[in-house]
Amino acid sequence: MFKLKLDAVKFFSPQKVMLKLMLWLMVSCIVLLFCPANVLELLALDEFVPEHAHFIGLGLIISIAYFLSQLVNLGLDESIRYLSDKRTIETIEAKVNLLDRAERALLREFFLQGSTILTLPQNEPAVKSLLNTCILECLGNERHYAIQGPTADYKIAMKARRYLNREVLRLPAGEPSQEEMQHLLRARPQFLNGLMQNRKHVA
Repeated sequence: MFKLKLDAVKFFSPQKVMLKLMLWLMVSCIVLLFCPANVLELLALDEFVPEHAHFIGLGLIISIAYFLSQLVNLGLDESIRYLSDKRTIETIEAKVNLLDRAERALLREFFLQGSTILTLPQNEPAVKSLLNTCILECLGNERHYAIQGPTADYKIAMKARRYLNREVLRLPAGEPSQEEMQHLLRARPQFLNGLMQNRKHVA
């Protein structure tokens, strides 16, 4: 029942109602203005249309102007989205070329743990930097710890994934050896080790 009410609200949204009204107005005005005289006479509109032709024409102009404005808005929205995506990509590319040790180690952790989502401290500089440069996305699920501070769930942004290859993250090609794995584990950010220990204590 509640879902049906929500669907009804969506159906009767002001934007959809206005769109349908303008569509009907445009179709009606076009039909009245270009309908053959014998058809108008048959519908008893042969006197109404000539007398009110200026209002009908005005209605047609208003409806066409409405659809043109919607088309312009759509074009502007697409342009803004394109420029925003382009700026995001440029930001990601610039950051990928300037990753510091902590940021690179943090991104490696997604691969080391084989997880698409990690719980990370929100106040950590590496986390903030990667979030601000559109490489990480915050998924919410915030928690507050007395020692570690606030944490939240993060994932690597879809636009950033194609830039984070093994070479960028300095991961060994293929399956890492035991020595390589030990090196990667030692290079882990200190705050991740603290966070894992904190989780064990909470559990």
